[in-house]
Amino acid sequence: MIGPVQLVVLGFNKPDFKGEILAEFERLRASDTVRLVDSLTVYKDSDGEVSTLEVSQLSQAEAIEFGAVVGALIGLGAGGDDGVEIGAEAGAEAGAEGLDFFSDQDAWDVLKDIPNDSAAALVLLEHRWAVPVRDAIVRAGGFPVSDGFISPLDLVAVGLLSAAEAETLAASTQQKEI
Repeated sequence: MIGPVQLVVLGFNKPDFKGEILAEFERLRASDTVRLVDSLTVYKDSDGEVSTLEVSQLSQAEAIEFGAVVGALIGLGAGGDDGVEIGAEAGAEAGAEGLDFFSDQDAWDVLKDIPNDSAAALVLLEHRWAVPVRDAIVRAGGFPVSDGFISPLDLVAVGLLSAAEAETLAASTQQKEI
C-alpha cells in the first residue's frame, strides 16, 4: 500500500550540507515513518559551478509498484477506465528501469532561478505513518480539501510556542528570495 505522497520544495542560502538531512531521511525510513520516493538537490557554489544529487529510497520492486500506480493515474486521466491498465503496465515497465520523477530538465529549471552560493531541492516523500489514518478517513467518507505547513509564528498566536521559540524557528526557516 502506497501512503500519501507530498512534494516539498526547499531553498538553501549559503548551504552547509553535512549529511544531516540524508541521515534524518534514513532514520525516518528505518522506522517506516517516511520514505524518500525521489529527491533532486541542485547546488550552485559561489563561482557558479553546479552540482546535483538525486536520491531515492525505493528498491526496484517498490519503483515498479510506484511506476504502476503513477502510470495508472496518468492512464485514467488520458483514457478513462480503459487507460488504467495500459498506463499501469507502462508505468511498471518504467519503474523496472528506475523511476526518475525529477529529470535533468527539472535540474536546469531549478538552476536558472537560484543565485550563486545557494541550493534548491525537490523532495517527493511518501508518508508511511499516514496510511492507516488515510484509510480510516476514506472509510468514514472523508477526502482531502487542503494542506500546508503552518509557520512557527502562527503557532504563537494559539499558544503552542513561546515567542522566543517561534522567533528562533522563523529566523532559521525564513524564506529568502532564491
